[in-house]
Amino acid sequence: MTAVQSSAEDRGGELARRPRRRVLSGRPRLLVVYVPAVVAVHLGLTVAALAGTALRVNDLLTFAALLACGAVCIEATRRLGMPAGVARDLLSSWWLPVALLLPPVYALLMPVPLQALLQFRVRRTLVYRRVLVASAYGIAGACASAVFHMVVPHPLDGTPQWALHAWPGIPAAVACAALFTVVNTALVAVAARAANPESRWREVLWNRESLLLDVVDLCVGVLVTVSSSLTLGMLLLALPPVVLLQRSLMHQQLQAAARTDAKTGLLNAAAWQREADTELSRAHRSDDPLALLLIDIDHFKRVNDTHGHLVGDQVLVGVASTLCHQLRDYDVVGRFGGEEFVVLLPGTDTVEACRVAERLRGRVRRLAVPAEEGTVTVTVSVGVSLFRTHGQDLIELLTAADLALYRAKASGRDRVCLPAVDGPEPSGS
Repeated sequence: MTAVQSSAEDRGGELARRPRRRVLSGRPRLLVVYVPAVVAVHLGLTVAALAGTALRVNDLLTFAALLACGAVCIEATRRLGMPAGVARDLLSSWWLPVALLLPPVYALLMPVPLQALLQFRVRRTLVYRRVLVASAYGIAGACASAVFHMVVPHPLDGTPQWALHAWPGIPAAVACAALFTVVNTALVAVAARAANPESRWREVLWNRESLLLDVVDLCVGVLVTVSSSLTLGMLLLALPPVVLLQRSLMHQQLQAAARTDAKTGLLNAAAWQREADTELSRAHRSDDPLALLLIDIDHFKRVNDTHGHLVGDQVLVGVASTLCHQLRDYDVVGRFGGEEFVVLLPGTDTVEACRVAERLRGRVRRLAVPAEEGTVTVTVSVGVSLFRTHGQDLIELLTAADLALYRAKASGRDRVCLPAVDGPEPSGS
């Protein structure tokens, strides 16, 4: 889900300046209601399952072995770290066997110690997010467990015939693994959408990459389930390849994270420059137009001083999300640091560039970020420069856009300007 991770210095300064706030205070109302509701459902199901389940030694041993495998996976990849934006792992490879082989109570309990281990050993994040994720995994696992046990009542009793014969055990395991993924994704997606109402459902549900990772996770989980149902000793063979797969997955995500800004998820300055150089080379060859927008949040320091850096980070995320939603997939959007953003618009002439800049300016004006005292609104100033008209390379375009941005701020802010009055220049508010 979309996350805002402030630096330790900002967080410490914020807590020193302001009274300690509650976990969900200042969040959207739907999120404030939704998170406790999901957690309450998880706790209620856990209490009911504990009261109605007879604990058996074989079940406890299986649970302990799978829990230990999950902990080993976490510890084996801990040194890689998990910065903001790196959230995919293969821990479902251990949650799924618990859900399919054991009574639902174990599926409800399994995510709690593993999420706690992630919080204290890998990366600290907002507590309510960890609790929500643990509850979502628990509820999803309980659903999968209840359905699978209708088809295979006692998966671990005697010789596991369901694992040795293709029908109906294996199809049921695959279907329940898919159910686990769908329920978990839906529960987390609602929270992500509530936290950022500007986001689209397709962004918080699935894209091609996340769907592929879910399929891999599902397949690995089913294979581990079948192996561990035969004998727990098979876990010794399953653990090394799963750890290797997880390390490979984390490494790829870390490479991607190195290209992005941790707070907003946009390209960082270095990655944006590489992408922009590629587009400029293409524009040179094709003789197509190209425009650059330099966008600065007006009086952003005042937001930080008045509401604190945590709210300031939320403003940055909101502005970044607004920009992305209003631009094309192939437009190149980045954050240059502080409150400054930059956008490269391939195939865009002067009139269209100014029209896009005005649309972005208007959308940001309507952005409302929740804070303790109500909501925070901001405006942006935009400088526009055109390839060939204002420069032949990236440095010249950035310099021209910076001059245009200075004109916009000197003219009263919350407006769009060109470096000089040599074309259509929409007036701001």
